[in-house]
Amino acid sequence: MTLLHLSFYSAFTLSTLGLAFHRTHLISALLCLESMMLSMYIALSMWPIQTQSSSSTLLPILMLTFSACEAGTGLALLVASTRTHGSDHLHNFNLLRC
Repeated sequence: MTLLHLSFYSAFTLSTLGLAFHRTHLISALLCLESMMLSMYIALSMWPIQTQSSSSTLLPILMLTFSACEAGTGLALLVASTRTHGSDHLHNFNLLRC
């Protein structure tokens, strides 16, 4: 395993662990999701370079588009939940009280 692969795997693993263990605020969960998507985007962008293929793939651009849509949706949910519940603490959200 090269150092490049190790750095992508460790970035993804650290953001997954951050999402699993630091679930107090919605903004921290959204930041962990964004870092997961960013590490996956960089890994997919570097994949044709590592395999020495001449064709460029459309998958990283598609993933970047979905990541931007996910970020916009997450920020809209953050604003809506802050307005309705008064804070962005995840323990305040209960689906049974809707």
